[in-house]
Amino acid sequence: MPEHDVLIVGAGLAGMRAGIESFRNGVDVAIITKVHPVRSHSNAAQGGINAAMGGEGSDDSWEIHAYDTVKGSDWLGDQDAIEIMAREAPQDIYELEHMGVIFARDEYGRLTTRNFGGASRQRTFFVADITGQAILHVMHEQVLKSGMRVYEEWFVLSLIKQDGACVGVVAMDIISGAVEVIRAKAVVLATGGIGRVYEPSTNGLICTGDGHALAYRIGAPMMDMEMVQYHPTTLKGNGALLTEGARGEGAYLINSEGDRFMKTYAPSKMELASRDVVSRSEITEIQEGRGVDGCVFLDCRHLGEKLIMERLGQIYELALEFANVDMVKDPVPVRPGMHYIMGGVKTDVDGATQIPGLYAAGEGANISIHGGNRLGANSLLETVVFGRRAGAAAAEYAQQSGAHPAAPESDLIEAQCQKFQMLMDRPDPGFTTAKLRLEMGVSMDKNVSVYRDEAGMQETLKTLQDLRARFDKICVHDKGKVYNWNLYSTLEMENMLDVAEAIVVSALARKESRGAHARLDYTERDDDEWLKHTLVYHSPEGPLIDFSPVTITQWPPERRVY
Repeated sequence: MPEHDVLIVGAGLAGMRAGIESFRNGVDVAIITKVHPVRSHSNAAQGGINAAMGGEGSDDSWEIHAYDTVKGSDWLGDQDAIEIMAREAPQDIYELEHMGVIFARDEYGRLTTRNFGGASRQRTFFVADITGQAILHVMHEQVLKSGMRVYEEWFVLSLIKQDGACVGVVAMDIISGAVEVIRAKAVVLATGGIGRVYEPSTNGLICTGDGHALAYRIGAPMMDMEMVQYHPTTLKGNGALLTEGARGEGAYLINSEGDRFMKTYAPSKMELASRDVVSRSEITEIQEGRGVDGCVFLDCRHLGEKLIMERLGQIYELALEFANVDMVKDPVPVRPGMHYIMGGVKTDVDGATQIPGLYAAGEGANISIHGGNRLGANSLLETVVFGRRAGAAAAEYAQQSGAHPAAPESDLIEAQCQKFQMLMDRPDPGFTTAKLRLEMGVSMDKNVSVYRDEAGMQETLKTLQDLRARFDKICVHDKGKVYNWNLYSTLEMENMLDVAEAIVVSALARKESRGAHARLDYTERDDDEWLKHTLVYHSPEGPLIDFSPVTITQWPPERRVY
């Protein structure tokens, strides 16, 4: 039975940064990931990473960065955590640069920045429009340099909870189908987002809420799961992300009449208002008849070919390949698309959950940095700041723990193998996991998206209950062990159903509009009743809702305008 002091689940930026920090703290650390590390979804982050580092002529400060983040969160972010992120950001940028990340520089050789949404100062460091990919590859080099064990293409089936603490995982080697117990004194979940719960989504096929569901099932609460972010500029047709960096470089949003409509909704920040504000504005334009085929347009033509090719080359190729639009010459049809979840497994500022030995970082965690709405380029920052902090805290916990507790290895493995066999032995019900996932995703996108109301969310909750009943009859047609994608996707669907239900139940509970949670039946923010976090717990009877206070340090709630 493999044993490690710290086991990181997930090999995106949060996971690899946690692994590197645990390794630096002198413990035996391993990473387990269902894909090759550089196929992790951090690879898809385009626009940049935030830090208030001042520089020539800048009056930026960590306090201003923190305030912008608090305002962006619609005052649902915990301000103690936001202060930590903003204060520690500059040093983490320096460290990334020293690791080898080739951030853009100005004509004098200095690190340069671009504007980003919701920010009152220009503080977003970037690598063209492939920032996540650039950082991810450098981080992977650091993991290889360390020599730490990486379980590549392994799928975590469950967390092991013993005497109230998390002591390891049960996992499947996707290549062979073998099931093993991997013991650990501390486990860090860094499994990313939940995008495939929705259809369409900017997220890759691997973003199935695995970490959310794993922690939820052993008693860790998820927090603010109703806060699901729709990105304003996703490509018509396939929902591919077109970076906010385009608007940061000066691109416009226009409607069917060629009007820069954001002047009506956010006269100060225009296209660089917070994402929830811009997405709602686009939907309003479309619903009032000033869209074209359900879209508005991203207009980059005035930026010129040179800038587009140097700084926005990836999205130029995406628009050309998937929409047949040359953005040097023509505006690109875009619309809001599901992109990110602010909600996640509740943790403290060191990534610790309510389960001893279990930590979380990145999009799968809720610290709470983003509150009701994440500012662009704060997500990559969160992965490195809080991945680092979670890795250090997990290492310290492991060092203070005794010997590995005995785990009933054979019983845990046998239970999983019996489950697999049951799925394969069932008669064909006449539908597939893929069909169920599509129905779930379409319903979530219809009723739990930019705008929500009671009737629509109740409709989706009923759909989810029906899907769960049908899922209990699902059959795995592939009976093999090697790369059994049919089995693997069925296990992911089980995770997504839990996550989807938690999102809808949390959204029904919050009877106000705040950040990304915009209700047509409760249109105003209500600080007297709802300045609090939503918690959702797992129970045999279904999700249980509770609440916890928001931490306010120095920025009391105020009217949020851009």
